[in-house]
Amino acid sequence: MYRNFAVFFALILALSSVSARADSDLAKQLSNPVSDLISVPFQSNWDNRVGPLEAGRKYTLNIQPVIPVSINDNWNLISRTILPVMNQEDIFPGSGDQTGLGDTTQSLFFSPKKPTAGGIIWGAGPILLVPTGTEPLLGTEKWGTGPTGVVLKQTGPWTIGALANHIWSFAGSDNRADVNSTFLQPFLAYNTPNAWTFTLQTESTYDWEAEQWNVPVHFLIAKVFKVGKQTYQIQAGPRYYAESPENGSQDWGFRLNWVMLFPSASK
Repeated sequence: MYRNFAVFFALILALSSVSARADSDLAKQLSNPVSDLISVPFQSNWDNRVGPLEAGRKYTLNIQPVIPVSINDNWNLISRTILPVMNQEDIFPGSGDQTGLGDTTQSLFFSPKKPTAGGIIWGAGPILLVPTGTEPLLGTEKWGTGPTGVVLKQTGPWTIGALANHIWSFAGSDNRADVNSTFLQPFLAYNTPNAWTFTLQTESTYDWEAEQWNVPVHFLIAKVFKVGKQTYQIQAGPRYYAESPENGSQDWGFRLNWVMLFPSASK
């Protein structure tokens, strides 16, 4: 994990010479999950000490395109997709290795283009779980759906808010456990004038079937920069599992996120 930190900060220092044109407004938009901005994050997550014997490891690459679509003068529809590409080994005794796709989640947020009079930004809509897992241990083999929503406020350099969803399974393999899970993501971000962002967040999940929490806490540092005409953000930081199920990850993990930014389709 410490080697990942060193590589990240070395890369940031190398990019500093070309980041003078970086847009701090873009960094602030990226702190808003329903901003009017097209982005394509490639989020890498490393976890060690996985499973009941804490002998496994897991790598997940989340491909997460975010696409806003203008509905009318007052509303946007924000599409947020998460497609996991996974590799894991020894997550429990005798499990072996698995590589492939996990289940896809597709969220749609209907969001006002302007904040409320009190400065509140919000969005709400449905979420769909699609059983795209290519191996039994990489997915639920269940279709699921439910509500999702986000609410936040941006004041000066600060962004504070929370994103949440709940998924119930409604179809799929009868041999697999039902999906009945709540996801909670409170977040606090600070944006600097030179497009650095410091974020503290959790991505907590409660499994109502197993009655178990999974609570990774992230501290992330990000930088927006340009190479030629293309704008990017790079983000990295550790996570600590404040609580996890017996078959989950333990203690520390690491995240490295590479984001490509594009002009919004609704502008």
